[in-house]
Amino acid sequence: MTQTIPTGTAIEIDQLHALLLRMADQNAPGREFSMAIAELARTGRFEHLRTVLPPVVYDEMWLRYQSNPGAFIGEWEHLAHEMQQGFIQHARQRLTSLTRLQLAGSALTPAWQSIQRALDSRQNDLLRAAMAAEMLDLIEPAVARANHLRECVVGAPSSEEADRYLDEATRCYFFALFTACAVMCRSVLEEAIKQRLPESMMTLIRSRYRNAATLGNLLHEINNNLRATGIAAEFPRLANHVNDIGKKAVHQGLLTEDEARACLQHAREALEMLLAG
Repeated sequence: MTQTIPTGTAIEIDQLHALLLRMADQNAPGREFSMAIAELARTGRFEHLRTVLPPVVYDEMWLRYQSNPGAFIGEWEHLAHEMQQGFIQHARQRLTSLTRLQLAGSALTPAWQSIQRALDSRQNDLLRAAMAAEMLDLIEPAVARANHLRECVVGAPSSEEADRYLDEATRCYFFALFTACAVMCRSVLEEAIKQRLPESMMTLIRSRYRNAATLGNLLHEINNNLRATGIAAEFPRLANHVNDIGKKAVHQGLLTEDEARACLQHAREALEMLLAG
């Protein structure tokens, strides 16, 4: 059934969450499959499963059904209920299993989750639901973070690569990837500085640092040749702050939201100075 969102109204995140839950209730992988097995067993049509199940699976299920038809039907109805009620949680677990280290044999997977994942191996509804739920959770915090920023307006262009670095750094901040944000802030300043410095100075820097100058190296050269570069005197202070937070992100651990926001704001201010025109 096609769901529509009313037009001409504000986007209500709670409504989107409710819609996702309704869709999950209706389309949870394995729910209809489990209910169909229970219904066929209840109505004496178990034989119909012979054409859709592998022989070894059919024979095992047939033996279990014969030994206790009521328990067999109840078990599959319970599985269907668990697949429906636990779908979103299972979907989130499925996504997390791809983002973190998994210790071999560390946990037993419930039967309903094993069946659900097997039935969903090609449809990927678990991952789709997990992504949707996660993105919905990120919307309001991301809007609040975006509202703290202003446009970064410069008088001269840098490079396509610098623009991509800034875009990635900013999106990382929006979506709470704070450590990655700081790392990308260093990258955008490195790229922008290389585009801004006179070619004669860049030739010297490439030779001195064997084509591997870091942001710290570039700032050292700028400090020693500030007049020759024509860069604003306030620029090194801002850029050094970005470099310090970026180094902390790489070497000392995860950053807080406040640290990432300060790093991004200083990087954007530094870019405006560097590319003033």
